[in-house]
Amino acid sequence: MKVKVVIPCRNEEAYIGKCLDSLVKCNCAGIELQVCVVDGMSDDHTRKLVKEYITRHPFIALIDNERKTTPYALNLGLQSLDYDVGIILGAHAVVDVDFIFHNIRVLQEHPEVGCAGGIIRNVHENEWSEIISLAMSSVFGVGNAHFRTGGKSGYVDTVAFGAYRREVFERVGFFDEELARNQDDEFNYRVVQGGFKIFLDPAIQSDYFVRGSITKLYRQYDQYGYWKVFVNKKHGAVTTLRQLAPPLWVLFLMVGWTGVLIHPNLGWLYVLVVSIYGTLALYTAVRMRTDSLRKFSMLLRTFWVLHISYGLGYLRGILHFSLLGRKPSVHSERLTR
Repeated sequence: MKVKVVIPCRNEEAYIGKCLDSLVKCNCAGIELQVCVVDGMSDDHTRKLVKEYITRHPFIALIDNERKTTPYALNLGLQSLDYDVGIILGAHAVVDVDFIFHNIRVLQEHPEVGCAGGIIRNVHENEWSEIISLAMSSVFGVGNAHFRTGGKSGYVDTVAFGAYRREVFERVGFFDEELARNQDDEFNYRVVQGGFKIFLDPAIQSDYFVRGSITKLYRQYDQYGYWKVFVNKKHGAVTTLRQLAPPLWVLFLMVGWTGVLIHPNLGWLYVLVVSIYGTLALYTAVRMRTDSLRKFSMLLRTFWVLHISYGLGYLRGILHFSLLGRKPSVHSERLTR
């Protein structure tokens, strides 16, 4: 069994060593492992660190990604098809020792499954990343994204860090190089449309170092929403229903208050809906059991940022891609994994 792990990265000197260490320690009995770090021409110490690993572990390779985009990096690593299973991974990820073993087990036990994946345990490095991790592990925060919120084994619409049979790429192609964001979600949509199943098994586990800044989180989710519209337009369909909740919420906040100009009772309806949102946020925050009032208020703020940033990005995407017929700008195409 030949397994290739592809890691797009750029300027990840703080994390790439942890990621590679976890792969070196993986249980790979009976597996011929290849690890390809596809680097977007890093100008920190990332490339030096990877080359040091290569001298000790010949199954690790470094590939130059002069275009510096994530989907192009993934395709550079995967298009050779010199493997039985291809796994995509983030440089911020640290996988469990049995991560590869359990991915292979799922694919062997379920012949209808084209992609296996598991759950992400968010790792925090400061107070803000701790709060962001909590928010992203809740259904209220990210919807039914099971790879973040956990759950039982079963079929899902997408996973993070998927393990794909080679036949998947042969049938549905590779990652869409027009997409700076959402390239794995879009690919998984095509995987399902191509007749394969995607299976989540909680035994497949990895840690992910969460962004430690509310500003970076806002930019990240704004881009998720923005690029999701581009994906929808390419396929002529809304790929998941959960993506509609944030833009509808933001649109309601923006225009719902004008209902009072039509009838006073509509003003009370606006207040009621906002109150329901606030109550759900408070209920979720209480269940998270933060250890201080400060963290409690930070968690409420994070919920707001997650939903508003994604919603505004989505609405901006509708304006640019659907109404104005624009293409993504060169500025927005950058390495994001």
